Amino acid sequence: MITDSFSFKKYLFLFFSLIFILPSAQKKFTIVLDAGHGGSDHGANRYYSELGTLREKDVTLAVVLKLGRMLEKSKDFKIIYTRKIDEFPSLTDRTTLANRSKADLFVSVHCNASTKTSPYGTETFVQGPDQNKTNLEVAKAENDVIFLDEKDRETFASYDPKSPESLIALKIQQSKYLESSLLFGSFVEGNFEKKNQRFSRGVKQQNLHVLRLNAMPSVLIETGFISNYEEGMYLASDKGQNEIAESIYDAIVSYKKAIERNGSIVNVPKEPERPAEIALKNDFRILLMSSPMKYNSSDPALKGLNYVLTIKDNDLYKYYYSVTNLASVRDNNLKTVKDAGFKNAVAISFVPHQKLGIGYYTLEVAVSDQKLSANSAVLNTLKDVIRTKEKGKFYYTYGKFSSLEEAVKVQNDLEGKGINNSVIQKISR
Repeated sequence: MITDSFSFKKYLFLFFSLIFILPSAQKKFTIVLDAGHGGSDHGANRYYSELGTLREKDVTLAVVLKLGRMLEKSKDFKIIYTRKIDEFPSLTDRTTLANRSKADLFVSVHCNASTKTSPYGTETFVQGPDQNKTNLEVAKAENDVIFLDEKDRETFASYDPKSPESLIALKIQQSKYLESSLLFGSFVEGNFEKKNQRFSRGVKQQNLHVLRLNAMPSVLIETGFISNYEEGMYLASDKGQNEIAESIYDAIVSYKKAIERNGSIVNVPKEPERPAEIALKNDFRILLMSSPMKYNSSDPALKGLNYVLTIKDNDLYKYYYSVTNLASVRDNNLKTVKDAGFKNAVAISFVPHQKLGIGYYTLEVAVSDQKLSANSAVLNTLKDVIRTKEKGKFYYTYGKFSSLEEAVKVQNDLEGKGINNSVIQKISR
């Protein structure tokens, strides 16, 4: 009886031990593979006579499927795809899938592009506040996709990356996963550089919507520039796609071993903290150009730049890019616009909330060769619009404001009412 009782207790102990041990032993390392863009969103593209149109969405899907097949050969990995065909999952769908899957790693594969054909190389982004304004165009290109999907517009509409609240929330979330994301990104870029002999542009922080809501280490990998001939041919080839997939695969294996060896997030060397930058007394905007021509925000003359403020002064339209009271940001903004092609751009100082001693600001809300009809959107929406005629054209202006900031605020309010492309006009009489 004593022996039987001992045996029963022993087996009972083993039974319950297996219940608790087996699930953890069977836990696989879960990876979400995200092929960027898809469906109606082609992403970056360029026509080559040898290939036809090379599209980012096709390259990313090919690389992800090759990478997935490599990972699926191992029993250690569980692979989840955001798409396996040419379709467009919204950014919300991609991040929700990753979070519900309780994934250990999120890998989003993309291709880069430039208005010039010379840039080339790989770069990997992790979620973070904008650290370098030269990365602005990458962030803009990847984030603009939210306008394609109603669900994304609702999810991201209230998020303002410039607000203190958003930055605080972002830093709290980053602290959990940033170091792991940086570590994995360093493995990826290291493989591209050493294994594939490619030029690595490094691992960078950037505020990207497809990474921002992920509750796990996450990276966005720019595998090369479609706009560059040599890299375009490489990205389109089986050889290039296989090499890219193998480098990411090896990075995943190395990352998994590293975190298992250390038990959790691996600490990577941190950059020394820099002293807080002191704000300047004045605001600075970058003057792109002055022209008698009025350009709308989407006009090619503005070279795709956002945050352009147009001020009409003495019959000239002056186009200013961005605004800041930090010297480092001002200098980076100037570099950004010069890289975009505005070689003669200069930084102009504005005294905040300065009131005009003589004259006022108004909003030019419409310019037309003919009088606007009484039921036009502008005249129906706004009261007390002033119409003047000069050199055969009809100009419609609205409001009187003593400072530029007041005019900008009303201009933003008008955009919310559907009146776009208004211009702030300075009246000096």
